[in-house]
Amino acid sequence: MAELTDNAACNRYEMSSGNATAFIEYTKTSDTITLEHTEVPAEMSGQGIGSALVKSVLEDARRRGLKVVPNCTFVQKYLQRHPEYQDNVI
Repeated sequence: MAELTDNAACNRYEMSSGNATAFIEYTKTSDTITLEHTEVPAEMSGQGIGSALVKSVLEDARRRGLKVVPNCTFVQKYLQRHPEYQDNVI
């Protein structure tokens, strides 16, 4: 599985495999991270990359002490299936 990278210059978390990169765009404040948009290229689709990306971002936010604001529908759907992250969502 690809490793999570925080590309702060582009305000997005990324996971790359080969020449393709899946990402979640975000906005951060001192105590929150708003997840705005998730994109998984077609060549990465169906491999669980999107879910792995969301899980890694949620765990990174928790480690950093950031509350998550899930504006992205993909992230919202992931959170519905994984209630263990609800304590970190506002």
